[in-house]
Amino acid sequence: MAKSPRDYIRAAHARLQKAPLMRAFLWGLAAATALPPVHFLPALLFSLPAFLCLLDEAGSIKRTIYTAWCYGFGLAIAGLYWVTEPVLTEAKDFWWLVPFAAPAISAAVACYTVIPALAIRWIKPGFGRLLVFAGAWVLSNIAQQFWFSGFPWNFWGTDWTIPGRLGDVFIQPAAWVSVHGLTLFTVILAGLPLFGKRGLAALVVALAVWAGAGWARLQTPVASTGLNIAMLQPNFTEPPDYSRPALEANWRRLLAMSNAAVNSGANAIIWPEAASPWLLDSDYGARQQLAEITGTTPVIAGTLRMESQTDFRNSLVVLSGPVPPLAVYDKWKLVPFGEYMPHWLPLKIIPDMLGGGFTPGTGPATITVSGLPPFAPLICYEDVFPGEMIDESHRPSWLVVITDDAWFGNSAGPYQHYINARLRAVEEGLPLARAGNSGITAMFDPFGHVIAYLPLDAQGVLVAPLPRALPPTLFSRLGLILPAILAVVAIIAGKLVSRRI
Repeated sequence: MAKSPRDYIRAAHARLQKAPLMRAFLWGLAAATALPPVHFLPALLFSLPAFLCLLDEAGSIKRTIYTAWCYGFGLAIAGLYWVTEPVLTEAKDFWWLVPFAAPAISAAVACYTVIPALAIRWIKPGFGRLLVFAGAWVLSNIAQQFWFSGFPWNFWGTDWTIPGRLGDVFIQPAAWVSVHGLTLFTVILAGLPLFGKRGLAALVVALAVWAGAGWARLQTPVASTGLNIAMLQPNFTEPPDYSRPALEANWRRLLAMSNAAVNSGANAIIWPEAASPWLLDSDYGARQQLAEITGTTPVIAGTLRMESQTDFRNSLVVLSGPVPPLAVYDKWKLVPFGEYMPHWLPLKIIPDMLGGGFTPGTGPATITVSGLPPFAPLICYEDVFPGEMIDESHRPSWLVVITDDAWFGNSAGPYQHYINARLRAVEEGLPLARAGNSGITAMFDPFGHVIAYLPLDAQGVLVAPLPRALPPTLFSRLGLILPAILAVVAIIAGKLVSRRI
């Protein structure tokens, strides 16, 4: 007698019941569907309670560690699969790395999941334990932002960056508690189904309060500066073609797009990361050609720099005419394995032309040039570090992000990077202009609302009005200490509640 599909499902279920580590991995995969660009948040209402139940069944500390790591690995491998894309573009040289790139990074990131799992090891089941778990999860995320060069990616607080008005509403509390605070709320809410009907009722009430707070904050009007900003999206291919004809063709495209920006009445023009084929800070001829088109209109351009034959910088320069740059900013949060090699790794997988890699800059800066409000420059993945990107002694009026996500193709990576910029605008209460080589290029107001947008893998010039900044947000004044305190308070409150049970 032939087996029916239901029979196969029952057999698979029986096998999974005997394989708790596999179940942990699969529930981690399920949790990843809540991340951008999918935003299937209901998955957390099943995945997190299931994970906590698996931790209950773990028994020994060793099994707890294994269970937590498997869940974290599933979450990470599904959320970070796209890190293989840059390796594929250089597969001729780094073919051997293709099977290891995403799994290796995911294996490391999964270790952070062990921290909250161990934190609740001796806590009685109940709401108190959920609070302890949520607080420890957030502290683990904050540690992930700093340890081993830092990689603050795929935090559950980013799940709420749903496109459109709904996302605008739910991300507003980031102005007070940052993405880490959103993560704290998310973990607590996702665990409420463990408490039956009362938990689900509390979930509905909490979401209503959250939405109400976000809606109320959005009622504040946003004024305009009266300036128009042009953001170029040239859509150059990666890896670059360094032949002379290709470099000249790229340069002509940038000049033509800059000309279109000037004709549109833009008050400033932004080029993406490393867009210029020439070293603009030292190439007078290139600056002169550009000035013939843009005149004294400020051009905020991504370019490489050479301080010496062994000192390379990933930089942003501000040009106005053929004179030397009015300002120079060097990227200081460099990408490990892409822009430099950690000293502890006995391998070299960055281009030979860079020698030992880029030299980092000195840190966050605010650039002031005539005719523009002061702005904070951010290059590529510098915008994924909440609370670390602003020179608080000289608060800017807007943020400028230049990036090149073409290395990651049409994967989840560029979308996840894009939503980080949106959250930074909300956290700081500052408008943000984002120019990406292949996209996504956008202008956000200080509430994270998308004013103008160019999609991924398009070519064009996006001209958008620059909004005014809001007063400093609570998070911009207090920084990461605030979500860290909230996490500690959750842990202490959870332990007190658990003792009363």
